[in-house]
Order: sequence, then C-alpha cells, then structure tokens
Amino acid sequence: MAEPLDRARITELLTRERERFDRTHATSRELHEQAHRSLLNGVPMTWMAKWPGGHPVYATSAHGATITDVDGNAYIDFALGDTGAMAGHSPRAMVDAATKQLRDDGGATIMLPTVDAAAVGDELAHRFGLPLWSFSLSATDANRWALRLTRAITGRRYVAVFSHSYHGTVDESFVTTDEHGNARTRRGNVGPAVDPTTTTRVCEFNDLDALERILADGQVAALLMEPAMTNIGIVLPEPGYLEAVRELCTRTGTLLINDETHTLSAGPGGCTAAWGLTPDLVTIGKSIAGGVPIGAYGISADVARRIEELREADLVDVGGVGGTLAGNPLSVAAARATLEHVLTDDAFAQMIALCDRFTAEIDGVIAKHGLPWCIVQLGARAELMFTAEKPRTGNVAALAHDDDVEELLHLYLLNRGVIITPFHNMSLMSPATTADDVAVHVRAFAELAVELSGAASPNASAISS
Repeated sequence: MAEPLDRARITELLTRERERFDRTHATSRELHEQAHRSLLNGVPMTWMAKWPGGHPVYATSAHGATITDVDGNAYIDFALGDTGAMAGHSPRAMVDAATKQLRDDGGATIMLPTVDAAAVGDELAHRFGLPLWSFSLSATDANRWALRLTRAITGRRYVAVFSHSYHGTVDESFVTTDEHGNARTRRGNVGPAVDPTTTTRVCEFNDLDALERILADGQVAALLMEPAMTNIGIVLPEPGYLEAVRELCTRTGTLLINDETHTLSAGPGGCTAAWGLTPDLVTIGKSIAGGVPIGAYGISADVARRIEELREADLVDVGGVGGTLAGNPLSVAAARATLEHVLTDDAFAQMIALCDRFTAEIDGVIAKHGLPWCIVQLGARAELMFTAEKPRTGNVAALAHDDDVEELLHLYLLNRGVIITPFHNMSLMSPATTADDVAVHVRAFAELAVELSGAASPNASAISS
C-alpha cells in the first residue's frame, strides 16, 4: 500500500521550484504586471490566471508540439490547448487552407454557405454516424443549442447531467451532488440567471440506479454527458454502463447527447465510434479546426424530423439557436483541412499508441516509487490522479484534488521544459508529438518521484539548478 506523501517535503520542493520559475521567467512576470493596466486579472481570459508560479508564461511561438516563451524557454506541449490544439499547433494543412481562404478573397464572415461546410458535415456524419450537422463557434454553444432543441421537441422542462461533468459554460451544467446525493449549485458558479437546480437534475456517473431515479417521471428532455468524464480527471465508464444508459434513455423518452469535445481523444469518431454508441445528438468543438474556433452538433434522423415538426420555434432569426459567426468560411475551411489531412485514422493510431507507451511508463514510475497516485488513459489522453484507485464518480475524483501537489507537479515540469494542462493533470498526444517528447516528460516525472519518495537522486545537482 502506498504511503502518504511527506507534506513538509512538498513545501520544501514547492519553494525551490517557485524560486527557479521566478528566475527563468522574468520577462513573462513583467509583461503580466503590465497587462493589469487593461486586462482583468492581467490576462485576456480569466482562466489563464490559473497557471502555477504566480503568473502565466507569455508565448512567442507555437508549432507542432512545441511552445517558446518570451524568456527564450522552449516547452514540449502536452496541454495542447486543453484539446483545442489536438492537431498540434499550426498544422500545415490547416494553415494553408485558412491562408488561402483569406488571401484569395474568400472572406472570414459572409453569412453565406461555402462548399467546405457540407464537406465537414459529410465527414462528421461518417465519423459519428449522425446524418445532419450544424455549426457553432464553441462546444459550449453547441451544447447550449442542443439542449434548447431537445426541450423544444420534447416539451419537457428538465435536463440531466452528471456531478462534476464538464460542458463548457452551459448554465444548466453547473450542478453537482452533495454528500446526500441532493442537487446543489456547483461551488464558484458565477452569477447564474437562475439556480441551475431548478432546470437540471444530477446524479453520479456510473450510478445507474441514481440515473433511473432522476429520469423515471419522464420530465427530463435530455441527458447531456461525456461518454467518459474528463475535466475532473478521467473517469471511465464501467462495463455495460453506457449500454444501460442508452436503454434507460430510450425507455424514458430522454434524448441522449454525447459531448465529445474532450473524448475525441478516443479516436477519429470519439467514444461514439470507438465504443459503438448510438446517441441522439453529438456535440463537439475545440479540436476539429486545428485551433481555429469552431463547434458543431449532429442530430439523428428522428431528431431532425421532430425539429421540422416544430411550428412556433424561430430557428432562422432570434429564437436563441445560432449566431452570426457560426459556420463562417474560415472556421469550416480550417475544419475541412484538419479532418481530411491532420486528425486522420492513421494519426489517431499513432497518437494512441504513443499514449499507451506514456501511460505504461508513468504507471511504472508510480509503482516503483510507491506514490499514492494512478494514471487513467482515454485514447490519446492520459490523466494523473492523486489517488491510488481510479475514481468511478466525479465526486470521488474531485476529492482527490490537492492544490499543493498539483502546483508542484506543474512547476516541476515547466521548469524542465514540459507543459501539461493547467486545469488538472492531463497529457495529450498530437500528430506532432514524438517518442522523444514522451521520454522527456517521463524522465522529468521520474525525477520528481525520486525527490518525493526521499530516494537519492542521481541528478540532484541538475534537478536543483
């Protein structure tokens, strides 16, 4: 059984790593201080303030799986925009397509369709098995509009999510369960228009009995779910669970929405294709346009028929579904190039094989040094969890969070040229990621494991510098 970590040792290492970060990121610190003149929290978007070390690193360039900052530090990037850059930074096919769209007077936003949009729709239909698609600029909007449509066609008031699920900033999704299984607004929810417990029912992932209870009265329009939870750490479905969820939704007339924004890591068609799932709707975003903003939602033929039967819904003007920039020529040109030439079947096979290797090696380090941690993999994505057992629910995963250990892990890796996603402890492989990149990551992690376990490090002088 793994022993608890020495908290005094964690504090000691954190102090050292903060000092090292401070010495090697002086320009980033200065720019961040200057940015407070005009940027809220000194960053262009508030979550960018979450980076460890007291301020974010300021980037000057990003290509493939590498980022360079203003202080001249280079990093192997395993965060990849929290999947937004799953294709790697500035993949050539996407850059060429986007450049051509703008250079050849194709326009960025014209409120008219282009041939690329239907080509992307065809490709998404092929990958996910849902015949009809519509575009947004983010997965948040795709989820928001999907929920509106499901409420409209079912006439039902409620939607359902899992505790600690992640669906962007969709208002209805900020609900968790308390220690008694009751719904509560998620801690930190900023200024909700209404208490989301009045719109949303919630239960734990992998708890079929609880899901049956909240769907039983036939008042839930849709269950919005990731096939595997991701943003609280990866929580995988237990055997047979997703099939039972599908049957339960069918029996209660609840439409099933698979949010594949992060779970696309499972393969070209996400978990939906990799695991043979049959949702009524699929939502996706971030990654399919190689870093250019986009989102999309796909619907089954039955859902399409029911949408067409709506008589009072305004779907072409101000009814709450759609946006001026959605489906713009630049986004869909980038998406077509990314799907056809970058995030291909062969690329996913390579990415997943590399992540298999990464997971096995990190798991070996954990076992060798007796760390009370585990690593969970979903295709090309792997998550380090600060618990010895793989969590089966979102609440259990949330309890494994440790602020000090997380900051130490991130700083330790940053100081050795490795970036992982700042919201949790995720490492993602891109088509540009190499076996050498993985080796650097594993070696830095192994050095940290040595220091935490109290063993003498063969590279002590290098580690401390």
